[in-house]
Amino acid sequence: MPPFSDASLYTLTKRLYSAVELFIGGLLLMALGKSLPLLIADPANGWIAVGLYTCISFLVITFWPYGSLGWANRVTLLRAVLVSLMAGALAANAFVAAIWQWLALAVIALLLDGVDGWIARRTKSHTMFGARFDMELDALLILLLCAGLLRLESLGLWVLLIGGMRYLFVAAGWWVSWLSKPLFESFRRKAICVWQVVALLLALTPLTSHLMSSLLAISALLSLLYSFGFDVWWLYRQAKRT
Repeated sequence: MPPFSDASLYTLTKRLYSAVELFIGGLLLMALGKSLPLLIADPANGWIAVGLYTCISFLVITFWPYGSLGWANRVTLLRAVLVSLMAGALAANAFVAAIWQWLALAVIALLLDGVDGWIARRTKSHTMFGARFDMELDALLILLLCAGLLRLESLGLWVLLIGGMRYLFVAAGWWVSWLSKPLFESFRRKAICVWQVVALLLALTPLTSHLMSSLLAISALLSLLYSFGFDVWWLYRQAKRT
């Protein structure tokens, strides 16, 4: 009996194809890191960025068995490179000395968030994996912005709730089954997600006063509490009906 069947060999070939694309993304990360010496000012900054990107790549290899990533997922992978660099720059507060560069990476990642969805619709290549990949990067980007705001403005640990609430919601679904049920499509949810990022970006700029940064962060938190509260209420009503 041959060590590999035709099916397993075909699957392995497809995974190797996507692994090459992920490797190219890693090369791009290192090239961008070298071009941003203020953000990647310490070996720790580089190791954290590479470590996060490696983790993302492992998850992609595990859950994407379809060979070529496709252009929509490649754009999302570019967002992963930018988010990894942002995460690395948080070490030793390197991002403080290069705050405008750090915010520029966040803005580009935010703009690309609309590009990958547009490409997926245009090429009719929308997948559940692509949507989840995109959503998880959004959540990670928001959490990193919260961590940056906490260190830069010292607003208190409550700021982390803005980025951590989605993870708390997912964790709650492990114990309360009806919280893990699918939600309906919502423009409100998307608009509040965008506002979170915009509010955090504005709060992080050196041009914004401490008071205004606090108000922007509070507005993001309150809008998020409303959005999650509405979704929890809707899921509860659906559970009661069934």
